[in-house]
Amino acid sequence: MPISPCADLVCDAAVEFLAKSSPLLPCPASLPRAISLAFVVAFGLLQIQSWSPRWLSGAGATYYDTPNGDGGEGGACGYQTAVGKQSFNSMIAVESALLYRGGEACDACYEVKCTSNAACSSKPVTIVITDLSPGGLFHREVAHFDMSGTVMGTMAKPDMGDKVRAGGVVRIQYRRVPCKYPGVNVAFKVDQGANPFYFNVLIEFEDADGNLNTVDLMLADNREWTPMAHNWGATWCLNNGRRLRAPFGLRLTSDSGRVLAPNNAIPVAWKLGKTYCSLVNYP
Repeated sequence: MPISPCADLVCDAAVEFLAKSSPLLPCPASLPRAISLAFVVAFGLLQIQSWSPRWLSGAGATYYDTPNGDGGEGGACGYQTAVGKQSFNSMIAVESALLYRGGEACDACYEVKCTSNAACSSKPVTIVITDLSPGGLFHREVAHFDMSGTVMGTMAKPDMGDKVRAGGVVRIQYRRVPCKYPGVNVAFKVDQGANPFYFNVLIEFEDADGNLNTVDLMLADNREWTPMAHNWGATWCLNNGRRLRAPFGLRLTSDSGRVLAPNNAIPVAWKLGKTYCSLVNYP
């Protein structure tokens, strides 16, 4: 069984399944949702593509960083060096703004395959979205994926990865698929800027949809769910003007409306930069 990236942490196993969601609250560090979605709405692509057995054509792919690398560090989703480690394993890509949705597409999974190059295997590989492409679409593209060198090579026939990588813009087919992280549960990293009055958390390794629609937080001294704001990338924040008393429960609502709510997901003595794993994931 794969080793969880936070297997050495003490996690709470209690799970609640609740169905109600709430509108988002503003957060000082947040990009307003109306602005973050404006570019997407202008092109009529407000909703992220749902799972589909049908392959979509018209997309292009390039690679960045080193030929067999993980696509570099950091990124607009906030995963930093995690992209080269289990469970991403360098099988990542960055999306054009049309699919990225201001960061709400972070952690979404796709199958991709190339057929336009003689070195392509035509066999699908699964990738996870971890960044925003700095460029736009190439001529006659409907979507663009900037992949790690590892992904680009994996789409090739045996020992022909360099030929695919040297092909410039490779035409690919793609489809949205459920994410699967065998043996790994949802993890919460207390992200930059968090303090007793402002909480900022990076959420990763969600099975199924992969990405989240809303996140709510429950304080230790208030047994009600408070909506968090989508901050940037895969991070969510809360600043309601008063001290936030841990432990915190977190309620995650996926893009398809499924809810997962690990109790006491963040402990009393949480630390900045520390990752806490739950013992649960979406079925």
